[in-house]
Amino acid sequence: MQVVTATPPPRLRSLITDCTGYRVRSAPGVHHGLPSRSLTVVISLDDAVDITPAAGPDQSLTALAAGLHAQAVRINHGELQHGIQLGLTPLGARALLGLPAGELVDSSVDLDVVLGPAATELAERLRAATTWSDRFTCLNDALLRLAAPAALPSPELGWIWRRMAQTDGHLPITALAAEVGWSRQHLGVQFRREFGLSPKLLARVMRFERARRLLIAGVHRSFADVATACGYADQAHFNRDWREFAGLSPSRWMAQDLPFVQGAAHLPDAS
Repeated sequence: MQVVTATPPPRLRSLITDCTGYRVRSAPGVHHGLPSRSLTVVISLDDAVDITPAAGPDQSLTALAAGLHAQAVRINHGELQHGIQLGLTPLGARALLGLPAGELVDSSVDLDVVLGPAATELAERLRAATTWSDRFTCLNDALLRLAAPAALPSPELGWIWRRMAQTDGHLPITALAAEVGWSRQHLGVQFRREFGLSPKLLARVMRFERARRLLIAGVHRSFADVATACGYADQAHFNRDWREFAGLSPSRWMAQDLPFVQGAAHLPDAS
């Protein structure tokens, strides 16, 4: 397994949460694309990405953009997985894809649909490159050309998003509304319109995402420790959320997907 990460250039850091290249050989199987606070862009450098969403038909795409979601996506893969994956912030969705995050909620679309011919040109250039350093240079050049000036519809939404991200969704929605002088109802309407999920649901996704990070890092010895660290009422509460968002129990995820995640040989940053 090879996984290499890159740091986006300064102009893109408010738009991109992470940038990862991967080349993995393994037995054919299934991995789970779990909910997170980031939108996802994937450009395959080999075979198409075969996706089974929680709802809707199967998809087979060589380059895709996917919105926020609250249920796992099944990714069916062959022996070789080879590509680049980007995580986008909601501001990144507006600046790079030209649309609000809410328009992609619970869905994946061909990257050509949102970027037009630029998506095909970028994919071809990435496949022609022979090193990770060259690929990331090519990617950064393309993203810098694509990035358009963008802003969320209101500074209040930007403030609410940052506060939720900083606290992994721990602040009560009523408190967030009070911080910006909105009613809870008005916050809910504006938030869902821009991001696609309700603030309460996205707060739960952020807490789940933190729990997943802790499991990957291996810094806690038990599920109960992770539940406590992430603010769950108890382990049963943690287990219920995990099943809802991952589609399987935490112990099954640890057995099936964690070896794949932790077994990747991380190469030096290619930025």
